Amino acid sequence: MQVKQIAVAGAALLSALTITSAQSGNSTLSGKVSYEGTPAKQRTIDMSQEPGCAKQYAKPAQTETVITGPDNALENVVVFVSAGAADETAPAQPAVLTQKGCRYIPHVLVFQVNQELEVVNVDPTSHNIHPEPKFNREWNKLQPPGMPPIADKYARPEFIPVVCNIHPWMRGNLAVLKNSHYAVTSSDGEFKLRNLPAGKYTINAWHESYGDQSQEVTVTGGETRTVNFVFKTKPY
Repeated sequence: MQVKQIAVAGAALLSALTITSAQSGNSTLSGKVSYEGTPAKQRTIDMSQEPGCAKQYAKPAQTETVITGPDNALENVVVFVSAGAADETAPAQPAVLTQKGCRYIPHVLVFQVNQELEVVNVDPTSHNIHPEPKFNREWNKLQPPGMPPIADKYARPEFIPVVCNIHPWMRGNLAVLKNSHYAVTSSDGEFKLRNLPAGKYTINAWHESYGDQSQEVTVTGGETRTVNFVFKTKPY
């Protein structure tokens, strides 16, 4: 009899835990970022002044300011929670921006406030890295081949363009955010924001050429919601 009572009690506890988990479990927001109109075309980059970089490409490199994919997908859009989620402690591992083939890789690097940024040069030529923030400290540093990574941190959230003062075609972006609820769209324009507790959130989508959009979304525990963004594009 005692064994049966324990089994019944255990089943009831498991059922209660399952219900609680469903009610308070984390949710996922997924969707796609696309465009309407005529997007700017990628342009060929003239790297003739840096043959060591130019020879790294089977075809001439192209600009990355606007990259599109199938079915009007828009690449390199940062989708993130701008309100409703708590600020988070920065992770211990650094975010790495690599200079390779006289380009910044990745083109859009997302990391958190006070997370260490490491800038690495694997090219056979020098670069002069110059982030251009408005709300954080500005710097610009020379990095010859073989030099150790340049390390820095940012104390405020901000989208920061990065240029190279030696190679004018080198352009990238740093996205410094307050928490880990973010994603960057790839060639299919799709994204997923996982592990969101039940609540109301503001979701933003940012693109370097086409600006910023936001939507208000409320999620309950353990659900998957779809959120899509459409940018109106201009060719120039």
